[in-house]
Amino acid sequence: MRKATRAQWIKCTIAIILYLAFLVWVKSWWGLIVVPFIFDIYITKKIPWSFWKKSKNPTVRSIMSWVDAIVFALVAVYFVNIYVFQNYQIPSSSLEKSLLVGDFLYVSKMSYGPRVPNTPLSMPLAQHTLPIINTKSYIEWPQWKYKRVPGFGKVKMNDIVVFNFPAGDTVSLKYQQTESYESLIYNVGKQIYSKDINMDSLSSIQQRIIYDLYYDAGRKYINSHPEEFDKIVYRPVDRRENYVKRCVGLPGDTLQIKDRIIYIDGVAQEEPEDIQFQYEVYPTGKLIPDEFFHDELGLSNEDLQSYSPNAKKFYLPLTKKAFDKLLGRKDLVTSIEPIVPVPAHNLYPLNKYTDWTVDNYGPIWIPSKGSTITLTMDNLPFYERCIVAYEGNKLEVKENGDIYINGEKTDKYTFKMDYYWMMGDNRHNSQDSRYWGFVPEDHVVGKPLVVWLSLDKDRGWFNGKIRWNRLFKWVG
Repeated sequence: MRKATRAQWIKCTIAIILYLAFLVWVKSWWGLIVVPFIFDIYITKKIPWSFWKKSKNPTVRSIMSWVDAIVFALVAVYFVNIYVFQNYQIPSSSLEKSLLVGDFLYVSKMSYGPRVPNTPLSMPLAQHTLPIINTKSYIEWPQWKYKRVPGFGKVKMNDIVVFNFPAGDTVSLKYQQTESYESLIYNVGKQIYSKDINMDSLSSIQQRIIYDLYYDAGRKYINSHPEEFDKIVYRPVDRRENYVKRCVGLPGDTLQIKDRIIYIDGVAQEEPEDIQFQYEVYPTGKLIPDEFFHDELGLSNEDLQSYSPNAKKFYLPLTKKAFDKLLGRKDLVTSIEPIVPVPAHNLYPLNKYTDWTVDNYGPIWIPSKGSTITLTMDNLPFYERCIVAYEGNKLEVKENGDIYINGEKTDKYTFKMDYYWMMGDNRHNSQDSRYWGFVPEDHVVGKPLVVWLSLDKDRGWFNGKIRWNRLFKWVG
């Protein structure tokens, strides 16, 4: 072995200590196999890591120097994205006006503790699909079990949270951006079995049988019509779409929405300052200038889709401040009325009939780790996805109503994870927990910290496209 200098020994010692500290943090002792390679890089130098530097061919040296730099950059980005922070762009208006379409965020993985990846062999900066070539950005094997290393804290009430879309485990590639596969199955099944059924007159067991028929019919139809729905794929937890919402319910809470107000354990919660709802606006007939919509009310072109100068009424999402400002313009509007949502069949849970609406929803208990519940035919639809899809159990319900979990008859279940209830601040234009249910703790990605860039898609580069007032704004 060649004699190493004192400086090399110091560098090697520091590198190994830092690496061992990292292994202690992530609790992953298999990483010890890397230690001999670190020792070789600094001390023994048996492996010719930089063989290309000795090449007499300048082209080889030039190409390999780029390859070396790119590989180092990809490895660095991979670890930074997993354990430190990730860049994220707001794609929809579900959190307006707290976060705007076109906001670019730094999402801290350290706030709630980084997850050790379920799918370790993946391409950095690509969530699930490689651009241009349109293929998977990850290799499904190996799959590691969920583990989260220590961070700075836990999800708190009213935190804005980035998470993997829970209903995005099985998706139709044609509809992956618009609707979850389970919702798609339900809606197709409901069309096939569309009948006038008085669900209120049926027992809970009869209701379940009806909805099982919906699901079964929908699943068979989708699988037998690939030309209509494209390929059906399964995605691991960490490769599902990233969503961002506000946490409005914590593990163990009982949540209910009454007349738009969220109640936790019976106590009304204070709403975020910039929360907005949809309203019916009755105009005077006078043309409302675009500048008033955009600059005074803070609305986008997407918000104005129903507006027409000749319309007797149109719809707008408004914050309290925007509502008061518009109502004060008696020359432009005669009145503004809140919309009244009707019961919808696409609210969670999809396999249980309720008369709930987005403004009057629940009550629903949010599962917490270690809590045990008594399962009934009434509450099973709320928790069967947690039991089966998120916690990996086999669940069967016999025709007599007996419940079997992993082959054993039972009416009890103890949850293995904490769950959260996430909603958007744009309450009538947000696909959130009211539609697809609980967010398991293993789906939580991180916490947005700062908006580092914000681009307005409705404006040009020389007409206010960059929202300068939002640059480096902390996310509250």
